[in-house]
Amino acid sequence: MTADNRLATLLAEYNEVEQMLADPSIHADQALARKTGRRFAELSPIAKTSGELDQVRADLSVARELAAEDAAFAAEADELEERIPVLEGRLAELLAPRDPNDAKDVILEVKAGEGGEESALFAGDLLRMYQRYAERHGWATEILDSQESDLGGYKDVAIAIKTRGIPDGGNGVWSRLKWEGGVHRVQRVPATESQGRIHTSAAGVLVTPEVEETGDVEIDQNDLRIDVFRSSGPGGQSVNTTDSAVRITHLPTGIVVSCQNERSQLQNKDRAMRMLHAKLVALAEEQAAAAAGDARRSQVRTVDRSERIRTYNYPQNRISDHRIGYTAYNLDIALGGELDSVLDALADADRKARLAGEDQLSRG
Repeated sequence: MTADNRLATLLAEYNEVEQMLADPSIHADQALARKTGRRFAELSPIAKTSGELDQVRADLSVARELAAEDAAFAAEADELEERIPVLEGRLAELLAPRDPNDAKDVILEVKAGEGGEESALFAGDLLRMYQRYAERHGWATEILDSQESDLGGYKDVAIAIKTRGIPDGGNGVWSRLKWEGGVHRVQRVPATESQGRIHTSAAGVLVTPEVEETGDVEIDQNDLRIDVFRSSGPGGQSVNTTDSAVRITHLPTGIVVSCQNERSQLQNKDRAMRMLHAKLVALAEEQAAAAAGDARRSQVRTVDRSERIRTYNYPQNRISDHRIGYTAYNLDIALGGELDSVLDALADADRKARLAGEDQLSRG
């Protein structure tokens, strides 16, 4: 499809979606209204830029005609002519194929890996970094499940991160955090180290887009094995006297999710089902990409120090993203939630890849 045909198709869809949102009946279905609103937010920048480009071209034509009679319009024509390639470039960027999940919320999991207790402490640091980043952007966070370590870190923690309302321009949480999936390596002197030696350990991050209630994947209850057990805290001690924790195994795929944070078995089951649904949709998309000859590498193949996407070096106050050669000496600021510099660099690399007709930047 040519750029002109793609633009015409998207503008027609924009008008259709705008009419849908103007119909009060759509708000009877909140899931559909939210999905339609997100699509409208995605298409609005395209419609706005296209309309602005058409207007500038029309104004330029008039200014050129008037310049023949009044030289004052020549300067205006020159100014309008300079704006056209800028707007054309912006429109071309907006028309480049985008990730269909960009407007979605995410479920982010952090898992301790090599390094024992130090890895669990680092997993806790990563969790707090993402929570602070979400807070800076006005996003809501909800811990779905967690297994704490003896020293206050996390062996495994899952958190939902959501936008409040419709994301601007269709750029939701996934559009910013989708590249975080992979192995994160830390180099520092552990709190448990008595001789001041620098240790290297790792934690794995997995990011999946959270699906809407009208998600494409249907889960057959006959495909599930649901086990209940007592919640446990650091060191394995029981923190609940009832069997409220839930573990769900999806038998066809072998995917296992669990939740033990809530005292209610029903609440834990609901949260676990949310996590399972997101994982199954992500798996279906990965399998579809593989069938098209474009298999993606797994975000976390093994939580091993060698499979790193990013390094956090405390002695040098350095953060390095190895996929794009990014390095900055502001690790303390990044851990405080100021991640935009590295995420902007990743987004810029992704945009250049898409404009060059390549697949999006590899996420892991």
